[in-house]
Amino acid sequence: MTEGLKGWFRENQVLVIGLVGQAVIAGVYMVNLEARVSTLEDRGSPHLGEITTRLTVLEGKTQDNKEAIDRIVAVMTKELHINPAK
Repeated sequence: MTEGLKGWFRENQVLVIGLVGQAVIAGVYMVNLEARVSTLEDRGSPHLGEITTRLTVLEGKTQDNKEAIDRIVAVMTKELHINPAK
């Protein structure tokens, strides 16, 4: 069993080294990206305020749309004499 594993490793040594190298590079990239995100969160960014404002507006519009749909459903179910399942 170990001879087979050693033989496979010898035959595919370049592949194994390449995969390990890619894993290391991906790990370094993820750490670097996390550091950048952390820095943005700590220092803040002028774009984050604008994004927060846009999200707040969209959440308000979504709530308004939900309320409008609920009113429409209520009216339509009354006219059709159906009890909506909740």
